[in-house]
Amino acid sequence: MTSIQRRSERAWADVTLGALVANARTVATVSGARLLPMVKADGYGVGATRVCQALEPLNPWGFGVATVDEALRLRAAGIERALLVVTPFAPHLVGRYVAHDLRPVIGDLEGLRAWLAAGQGPFHIEVDTGMSRTGFRWDADLSWGEMLREAEGWEGVFTHFHSVETSPASVHAQWERFRGVLAALPARPPLVHAANSAAALLGHTYACDLVRPGIYLYGGTASGFAGEPVVRLRAPVIALRQVRAGDTVSYGATWTAPQDTRVATLGIGYADGLHRSLSGHGAVELGGRVVSILGRVTMDFIMVAADAHTAVGDVATIFGGLVSLDEQARRAGTISYELLTAMGPRVERRYA
Repeated sequence: MTSIQRRSERAWADVTLGALVANARTVATVSGARLLPMVKADGYGVGATRVCQALEPLNPWGFGVATVDEALRLRAAGIERALLVVTPFAPHLVGRYVAHDLRPVIGDLEGLRAWLAAGQGPFHIEVDTGMSRTGFRWDADLSWGEMLREAEGWEGVFTHFHSVETSPASVHAQWERFRGVLAALPARPPLVHAANSAAALLGHTYACDLVRPGIYLYGGTASGFAGEPVVRLRAPVIALRQVRAGDTVSYGATWTAPQDTRVATLGIGYADGLHRSLSGHGAVELGGRVVSILGRVTMDFIMVAADAHTAVGDVATIFGGLVSLDEQARRAGTISYELLTAMGPRVERRYA
């Protein structure tokens, strides 16, 4: 039997900004350092402007973004604090950095020479201690350090840990490499930073002057600390049907009903950022219990097991409830960061 009732409402995300602030307070308390919250990728999908506004009472040093365009959107929204652009500085963008008071991250000679030649404002140096992604290598010729001796704008130096939660030995090795570079530089800049969420939650050891929390702020787990849930991804039941034993569900007929089963269709799919890898593996909260995703995730819908009490218009929680963000990420074979940043533009963010 197919329900004839339909609703146009689709998936949305309930965002609890108070929980985000509480998570930020925890990081600040445990680390004892000032915050440099990472708000790149539109605040991990939560909404960068609203995140910055919510964290303002905590007096963060500034905010970290990935691109100049991300920074400019925050400036346009009235965010005045320091903005550190963590993508390596591209000399042809110097005018945009200067015009909007953006801090570049510099990790190569070309960028350093260009910024110093322009005689512009504050900048941060990145040191690669093992990530092998960007930055001046810790074991390379450090003669570039002499270029900083008279650099009035040299404000900070940092590194990035690659395996805090899986390899404590690697953290120690990177830390010692970083300390070696710091000792070889002509001076200590005002701001030294290294700790992401996981390292910041270990205490003061790696906190330095600033910590750069990311996923923990948004409700993910780091170093065994589970952040307060910030995002609850929701989707309504838009249709119900009774399938018989032997009937199949969704594309490819990958799920076959072992018995007569009530099936609910939810208004969310991979076009909303719900990973297709959750096909046959994911679960959602519906009616106060955890139920399985049946068959393949489709572009606009998923089907889940329902009980006799389920009605069109009932709301399922994809993650952030009985199924946590981290648990759904595990089911999808990915990490919590990816589930958050995958939420598509048609998923309305509702703030409280």
